[in-house]
Amino acid sequence: MGDYHVHLHNHGPYSGFGPPLGEYPRGHIESYVEHAASNGLTEVGFTEHLYRCVESVPVLGHFWENDTHDDLAAETEEFVTVDRTLSIESYVAAVVDAKDRGYPVKLGLEVDFFPDTIDAVLDFLKPYPWDFLIGAVHWIGAWAVDYPPSAHEFERRGIRQAYEDYFEVERQLAASGTVDVLAHVDVVKVHGHVLEEPPLELYAATVAAAASSGTAVEVSSAGIHKPVGEMYPAPTFLQLFGQADVPITLASDAHEPSQCGRDADVLAAAAREAGYSQHLVFDDRIATRQDLPNTNHRSWTH
Repeated sequence: MGDYHVHLHNHGPYSGFGPPLGEYPRGHIESYVEHAASNGLTEVGFTEHLYRCVESVPVLGHFWENDTHDDLAAETEEFVTVDRTLSIESYVAAVVDAKDRGYPVKLGLEVDFFPDTIDAVLDFLKPYPWDFLIGAVHWIGAWAVDYPPSAHEFERRGIRQAYEDYFEVERQLAASGTVDVLAHVDVVKVHGHVLEEPPLELYAATVAAAASSGTAVEVSSAGIHKPVGEMYPAPTFLQLFGQADVPITLASDAHEPSQCGRDADVLAAAAREAGYSQHLVFDDRIATRQDLPNTNHRSWTH
């Protein structure tokens, strides 16, 4: 079993923890592999954010500029400017080097989905030897949905409208077939903004789109460690994916070695509770199903 959503640097300015941003010294990738192994995992799939790479500027552009809300545009411009400190060339070279040295790692990327630029993004990514791509909706226009300083937009937009806006873009991503896996598919709830009743019609549209395009979905423990205190997808949502035979990967969304492979037993239990018996592993963007490990450990809930 592998952790298929892992980052090698934290967000924001360099904190002094770990290697400087954009550097990959020997031992850094290895430390992630060691922590994953200590949690019973056999491989690590790295998935750096595309938008954090300086080479993404020509293909993503200043996507925040056309938003009608100047406050959201300013927040995203500042956030991206601070966070865009990595190089896709250095990142790919570091992971490929670790793979060539025999470490059980996979080269992935977290692709930030914007309908207007996804074709240019895919052309840009073609030359690299990806094992898998995960797709994520972090922005609706200039609104960074999961960025805490921009959470005020939920009050202005309303929670129901925020969900409808988010899932419309997520549905487009799921239908596009441009990535292998949907990352943190209901991240719109991250700050704790939840509806009184699960938005089953929004869930169902996303599930149908993923099933039609052959796109998998990750079961991620990252939300447990956020204000919402719940995994992605929500249990009802994950059950719908299972009923539609949408395959899964397992993910921590780690941003430092100690987080790699965390909650692996919880992920396996959640998947089994939703009716799954297998998960995917990837090589060269070809998926293979493997059996989930048996676990009698913690339930997915707090």
